[in-house]
Amino acid sequence: MPNPQAEAVKAEGNAFFKAGKFAEAIAKYDAASEIDGTVPAYQSNAAACWEKLGDYENMEKAARKCIAADKNFVKGYFRLATALKNLNNLGACIKALESGLAIQSSNPDLKKMKKEITELQRAEQVASYCTKAEEQMQNGDIPAAYKTLELASRLDAGNPDIERMMSKVKPKFEALEAKRKSGLSQTALFKEKGDEQYKSANFEGAIEWYTKCIDALREERQAESPLAIKAYSNRAACYKQISNFDGVIGDCSAVLEVEPENVKALIRRAQAFEGVERYRFSLQDCKTVLQMPYEKVGKANFDLCNMMQHRLNRTVQQLKKMDSC
Repeated sequence: MPNPQAEAVKAEGNAFFKAGKFAEAIAKYDAASEIDGTVPAYQSNAAACWEKLGDYENMEKAARKCIAADKNFVKGYFRLATALKNLNNLGACIKALESGLAIQSSNPDLKKMKKEITELQRAEQVASYCTKAEEQMQNGDIPAAYKTLELASRLDAGNPDIERMMSKVKPKFEALEAKRKSGLSQTALFKEKGDEQYKSANFEGAIEWYTKCIDALREERQAESPLAIKAYSNRAACYKQISNFDGVIGDCSAVLEVEPENVKALIRRAQAFEGVERYRFSLQDCKTVLQMPYEKVGKANFDLCNMMQHRLNRTVQQLKKMDSC
């Protein structure tokens, strides 16, 4: 049952709100919360008042108090997201919306705002890419500018600003690429063609070119050269895309014979070992990565291997119990 005293104070706040006296309303809602801190509506109303006053920092604080009072009060997440949106903290805004949608996935207000914020984030990222590409062009780094514009195009194909910049960069990039390729060896060209097929998601075609590169290097007795290592690594990535786990294991093993601490190869092989149910081998590769310096591994790879290690440990322990039965 609501606290009668708190509800009476809230009613006074509602009267101030209707009269447009938002500061006075906030004082009443805060007073109601002090009497009964378990009712989320009091701080939700206070947050609405702070929004009217354009004070989004205090709106955020009120919304967080609202959620603390009741984590299942969906409106609290909407209030929080509104404050964070106006504070231009879009990443935190999305998290708040997702937390609310986890409670009520069909909520139209949360869904609508998430769509709007996602679009804002995309537009911001595109603008950031364009600014970066402009700087790279001015610095004469044409390959980097081309790559940046490609990333921007994936987010916003047909954007006139991107197309205008690309019209300047692409001819220069293609001229540089033609010059670069003219100086490549035949084996290096095989790898280049594999890379092109990979970018086009033609993984079988890429595998053919990487295989030609690897075979040619073997004949030249350069099977452990940097070019060979790249070809093995890239072919392993293709095998992974088509779920050829034995192929991944073979090529990653070839890389690791030359570069035992190649993080990418260890992780790919661990994932492939798990795919063919060779859990102990997978676990060993994960442990090898986790024993390396954190700065060498990187957060994303460390978190991935840590998660895999926990999962594989459970599986291995279960297998041991089954073997002992």
